[in-house]
Amino acid sequence: MKSLLAWTLLLGLGAPLTLAAAPVTDAAMGDLTPIAAADWTPEKARHLLARAGFGGTPEEIAALAALTPQAAVRRLVYFEGVPPPTLAPFAESGILDPGIDPFPPSRPATTALAEKTGSALGIKVKAAGNRPEQAVVNEFFYWLRASRLETERVAYWWGNRMVATNRPLEEKMALFWHGHFATSEEKVRDYRKLLQQITLFQRAGLGNFRALVINVAQGPAMLAFLDAGVNIKGSPNENFAREIMELFTMGVGHYTETDIREAARAFTGWNFVGLEFHVDPAQHDDNAKTFLGQTANYDGVGIIDRILAAPSTPGYIAGKLYRFFVRPDLSPELQATLATRLRDNNYELAPFLEAIFLSKDFYAKASTATRIKSPVEFVVSTYRQLGQRHLPGVPDFNRVTEALGQHLLFPPTVAGWSYGRSWITPSLLIERGNFALDLAFPDISFIPADRYPEYPTGEEIRTVHRRLRAGEDIVSATRPLDGDAGGEMIAMSNRQDHAEAFNTRYASYRGWQMAIERVTPITRDLAKLDLTQLVVHQQLTTPLAVVDYFAARLLSVPLPAATRQQLADTFERELGSPDVRAYSSVMEEPLRLLLHLLLSRPEYQLG
Repeated sequence: MKSLLAWTLLLGLGAPLTLAAAPVTDAAMGDLTPIAAADWTPEKARHLLARAGFGGTPEEIAALAALTPQAAVRRLVYFEGVPPPTLAPFAESGILDPGIDPFPPSRPATTALAEKTGSALGIKVKAAGNRPEQAVVNEFFYWLRASRLETERVAYWWGNRMVATNRPLEEKMALFWHGHFATSEEKVRDYRKLLQQITLFQRAGLGNFRALVINVAQGPAMLAFLDAGVNIKGSPNENFAREIMELFTMGVGHYTETDIREAARAFTGWNFVGLEFHVDPAQHDDNAKTFLGQTANYDGVGIIDRILAAPSTPGYIAGKLYRFFVRPDLSPELQATLATRLRDNNYELAPFLEAIFLSKDFYAKASTATRIKSPVEFVVSTYRQLGQRHLPGVPDFNRVTEALGQHLLFPPTVAGWSYGRSWITPSLLIERGNFALDLAFPDISFIPADRYPEYPTGEEIRTVHRRLRAGEDIVSATRPLDGDAGGEMIAMSNRQDHAEAFNTRYASYRGWQMAIERVTPITRDLAKLDLTQLVVHQQLTTPLAVVDYFAARLLSVPLPAATRQQLADTFERELGSPDVRAYSSVMEEPLRLLLHLLLSRPEYQLG
């Protein structure tokens, strides 16, 4: 089998990427009137399922196409006629030790607490002996490792729901809100808070926007991420007040710095205890605030209601939803119309989306097959279009999507991810092709990251492990790696073996051991592909018919005639004969190569 690079050169995939032609216009653009039943086609049903979900099989598309457009949209938005979901809740590993919550902000804060009180994280300081705080620091690093690994399991669980669900819009909306109200394990450092937020998005993502904003603002994930703990009376922290206006509701330019300061005062005292929202009356500023031109004794909910009443808010939210589900360009007139609809619906999201998915504008040429799939959509839609009903463990979902630029529960900033052409560069297109290669021809040397430390400090952890197993003492085993220019900056606790409080590098290593001992491994199975069965079932007889079948099943954009023939010639050459039916017993590998090539095409990146 030729390398990915060889095949991309063969089929022109190494050429500069062009995913959009000249701007397309037609009479349907901007027309929000419902599509007529006479205009409803399988192609439009396919488009609806791709945008309001993650695509589907030809059978699923045909089932939607057999309905009226109103019934098809209501099936996706309100789940009419859809059996109750049978998706299992997240199965926690049970990694939370008594005393971990509340988790200190840093290792120095942890050891300072241990020195002051005699214990931290539920662990006592040893009364005597060497490294009396070692177990405390081990526990600190244990939780950092364990929470991150459990967060990766949450991402896998969520990805599996996207693949398996019979309510795809529920998960698609959760994905949208995760990018909108972006919070990250890198700062939250508690998988429970992130899981709570994601389940909120799944449960309420199609409900009322006001209720959603309040629940997110009072959720421990957002409170931890935007520093609620230091937003107190007399010393307000402006992080959340700024972001709720700039990113979550109004957009830039519709408020002043004074509005930010006054809103921050209203949110003082908002915090959490465990996983529950809590207001500390002693830390809440209950004096009058002047916000967006009005003076009142606002609390946080009052600020949110004032924001939602502002003229800019419905347009900002309506525009962001439109750009996610339809297309990135919309006129000021269309945005104003959408804003009116959202406001008149009292920020109810389901009827707003129903109107969009029924509109002629949604099915306009400029809206169809012009949106670059995000990494998560790219991976999930591939499995769903191939008829898979669970997320395989190989290739690794988290590693693939991270390499492609969208690691669930680890958004790059509070602004979330940038969509559109930012997903596509020459190197990222190669990475997408590598996913297709690993799907079709799995990497048997795969080592899962949840069992083996591969992140930036992984080599340090592995080195400590090797040295300890070779019989070295802790200080020798935790010396700097060869050539480590920062060796002189190592903490004193790592330079001696007597009367030291703890050894940080050993704690990092021991924390990893403790974490993988207790975090449930991700199941590592393979996708169960049987492409030959699909060809036999369709009674395909020629290489060109095979190419056309898979292209129609997978691509939203027609292949150029020359590429279509080239793929057919390649498949015939790999099969060794133009007689598809006669050689079905040796067809699976040529078909998998064809699958790899189709999924690597620029056309496949569009949906």
